[in-house]
Amino acid sequence: MTSASLPRLSSVCVYCGSSHGTDPSYEAAATRLGQILAEEDLRLVYGGGSVGLMGVVAQATLDAGGSVTGIIPHFLEKREVMLKSLDDLVVTKDMHQRKQQMFQRSDGFIALPGGIGTLEEAVEMMTWAQLGQHKKPIVLANINGFWSPLLELLDHMRSQGFIRPESEVPYLVAKRLDDAVPLLRAALEGQDLTGDSPPNLAAIEDL
Repeated sequence: MTSASLPRLSSVCVYCGSSHGTDPSYEAAATRLGQILAEEDLRLVYGGGSVGLMGVVAQATLDAGGSVTGIIPHFLEKREVMLKSLDDLVVTKDMHQRKQQMFQRSDGFIALPGGIGTLEEAVEMMTWAQLGQHKKPIVLANINGFWSPLLELLDHMRSQGFIRPESEVPYLVAKRLDDAVPLLRAALEGQDLTGDSPPNLAAIEDL
């Protein structure tokens, strides 16, 4: 594959909570990520709400002059307070259609801190990649160690033989928020990010 044929990062799907969380660093990270996406001329694709970290990352992107696509199911328009000021707002019939649209419109994924929905979305993308359904990179933004329990669980699954070398779960880990987008770019450019990690696993804490 030549460099001219490599996929280009133009849009990033961000998974994050509809709450702010208890640690102020989570909101700071969401704000900074929105600014980075705008500075890098990357379109934000997210869940379409105006509450919690979702609203923070979207508003920060807009405030910095960036582009945002919000995708929200009809039944969550009021609960997640749909951000009506978006230039590109998609209302879907259900969660399945929402997640499919977010996947199709994105070149890579970043998971900020969040709840069970954020976890489910990130793990689903990891599962699809493990099963060979896509090669889009997935970054866990491990703000203040938020995703460390999940990483420990994945290591436990490996040690117990449920994640085998021939079917590794592909993901990247950014300890610093500013590393998240560079990790996505590096993965799309085909750089080897495995380091000392298990085969085919990209788990990087410092770029």
